Amino acid sequence: MDADLIKLVNKLQDTFANLGGELDMPQLAVVGSQSAGKSSVLETIVGRDFLPRGQGIVTRRPLILQLIHTPVPDPSSSNSQSYTEWGQFLHIDKRFTEFDEIRKEIEQETFRVAGQNKGISKLPIHLRIYSPNVLDLTLVDLPGLTKIPVGDQPSDIERQIRGLVLDYISKSNCVILAVSAANVDLANSESLKLARSVDPQGRRTIGVLTKLDLMDAGTHALDILTGRVYPLKLGFIGVVNRSQQDINSNKSLDDALDHEAEFFKSHAAYRNIAHKNGTKYLAKTLNQVLMNHIRDKLPDMKAKLNTLMGQAQQELNSFGDAAIYGDSNQQGGLILRLMTQFARDFVSSIEGTNADVSTKELSGGARIYYIFNDVFGHALLSLDATHNLDNQDIRTAIRNSTGPRPSLFVPEIAFDLLVKPQIKLLEAPSLRCVELVYEELVKICHNCTSAELQRFPRLHAQLVEVVSELLRERLGPTTEYAQSLIDIQTAYINTNHPAFISGSAAATSQASTPAPPRQIAPPRPISAELINGSSDLSDDIAESSDDTASARSVNNRSVSGSQHERARTTTSVPSAAVPARRPTSPKAHHHHHHKQEPQPPAGSSVAKETFLTYFFGQNGTGPLSGASIERASNTTDTSISAVGREVPGNSDLALRSGLMAGPRGIEGSNAAFDMKSLGKHIEAASDGGPQLTMREEMETNLIRSLIASYFNIVRQTIQDLIPKAIMHLLVNFTSQHVQNRLVASLYKPTLFGELLNEDEALVAERARVKALLDAYKDAFKTLSEVTLKST
Repeated sequence: MDADLIKLVNKLQDTFANLGGELDMPQLAVVGSQSAGKSSVLETIVGRDFLPRGQGIVTRRPLILQLIHTPVPDPSSSNSQSYTEWGQFLHIDKRFTEFDEIRKEIEQETFRVAGQNKGISKLPIHLRIYSPNVLDLTLVDLPGLTKIPVGDQPSDIERQIRGLVLDYISKSNCVILAVSAANVDLANSESLKLARSVDPQGRRTIGVLTKLDLMDAGTHALDILTGRVYPLKLGFIGVVNRSQQDINSNKSLDDALDHEAEFFKSHAAYRNIAHKNGTKYLAKTLNQVLMNHIRDKLPDMKAKLNTLMGQAQQELNSFGDAAIYGDSNQQGGLILRLMTQFARDFVSSIEGTNADVSTKELSGGARIYYIFNDVFGHALLSLDATHNLDNQDIRTAIRNSTGPRPSLFVPEIAFDLLVKPQIKLLEAPSLRCVELVYEELVKICHNCTSAELQRFPRLHAQLVEVVSELLRERLGPTTEYAQSLIDIQTAYINTNHPAFISGSAAATSQASTPAPPRQIAPPRPISAELINGSSDLSDDIAESSDDTASARSVNNRSVSGSQHERARTTTSVPSAAVPARRPTSPKAHHHHHHKQEPQPPAGSSVAKETFLTYFFGQNGTGPLSGASIERASNTTDTSISAVGREVPGNSDLALRSGLMAGPRGIEGSNAAFDMKSLGKHIEAASDGGPQLTMREEMETNLIRSLIASYFNIVRQTIQDLIPKAIMHLLVNFTSQHVQNRLVASLYKPTLFGELLNEDEALVAERARVKALLDAYKDAFKTLSEVTLKST
């Protein structure tokens, strides 16, 4: 029965090694420094040379050695085998009858896992040796303890080996076989020191003294072997191994055992304890200690097995029942349940009601809100309404919108032409917002997976594909609608919007902000009262100087009475009413023509200027008045101005003589020179012209203010409508139709078998857990029977 205990432990050890069980088996761990004689002790116990030898670290992986006693076959039996001893590894299905081959296999397996250098590995090698010359015994040969790295050993080799040894001897089910050389002071024994760290009372430590025959003459280890120096409950056992010379001369182990027995019997100090020393006594002691240890640990092993069985059963339940998945009658209900759960998880992730809400990062609907509020909102706010419009562009648009006709006021067409491209700037952020929400929904779809659904990778992939296809279908209409919202805003410019700044308000804003000083004339404030039609011309007495009038020279045609009539009835672009200009008395006109009146001081109430006084001046002294035109006709090296527009040039005399004077003006002059001058003027105007005049700057700033005002209105509208459109056309639509789409696409009996194909790795893991559970149950049953027999 005692032999059955060791065989039972060996069987469990092999089973759990293959299946990855966590049951700590009662075992003997051999610990010792390098060159302390560990390998020699094991080989002497086995009676065969089978362990690798060499310099430095030879044992670089734990070797779990199971010695199994076999009866001697009867030579007369026809079923007798041709060999009586053999070895077998757990990692290879082969019997090794030559022990030299066992040594080579240990070396190759060590190189395969631990590498060619001197590094170590925690993965053990399992070796069973069947022989009629051994006792049932299980030993674990561990790497030898070292202090200093030698050769190509890792720099932390000492820490690695100590950690590996402690992993084994720290377990309460492990009996420590501490091997020390007798020719070294016991106080320096690393094996005993390490054993004491985990077994301070010495209850599960056996001391083994090797190299007793190499001690100095006149010295002995009797006090150590009798326990008077270092007491251990299991005591010390002395052995004498083969020397290196004996190994080199191929001295047999049988001869070595005879020499060992003779040594103890003939030694004066050891003869009285010879029967308690030697390799054979050591093997019997280890066998008895191991069996007693197993018997003592049976209750703990049963309790541990009970716990492991419960854990294995719970893990097996998490994989589900394979029999149910293969039943065609239950496949439909299972797929429908998984579909419903998937759709529910998708919707709850968007709504934020999912039970597994992350606390580390934004997810689901919270990320969609982040896209709407932070990403999209900040992108719109970062757009500048007129950042890509310079003054030359605005001036060119104003000129092009009037064609060949002169303009008294800022044309409304110029505002429409300029504001529509600016509204188009909102299109790119809007379409990107749709894409971001779509990508987030796809990510939510991929994350909607439960533990049960993970067992069916094909079903999960099909569920994700169907929802992704639904999202792709909705992406097109949502993008088109978002783009149409921008097109709607550019289709009709509603200048009657309550939040849109009126033309008079924009003009007042421009009037309240003084322009920078110019070489032509200081900027003139614009009277808002006149724009709104609430001021009288008699209150505006500001008049232009001769330099200002010449800088703003106009066509040498005087403004006719019909033009004055149009000035009284025409309104500005932003629908700002302009009152009619009252006629100027001939006396006042004649007085101004001969003598310029002094200008009133700046900031006085009489220094107001309006649109009409800017063009016609107070009492007929404006740039469009007859007096100004007359003065401009006598001035050279000025710019020629059509009504509302000016053409730059170096000499306006050529244009006056060539263009304005008609055919007569060309007679007697150089026509070719005049045409060349005309070409120069046209080229200069195409290049943008000189610095803006005061009127052009006023018109440019007015247009810029109107564009900014209207752009802000559209931006607020788009910022409100785009998220609503995305939620309606993409998010909510997908949430409402996801389950119907899944059922319509995948709930087909012909697809059930394919969709419920489990992951191969999961199937293998379920089989492993089931086999482990069965092993636990068998071990528990066997331990229970052994416990009953022992009682």
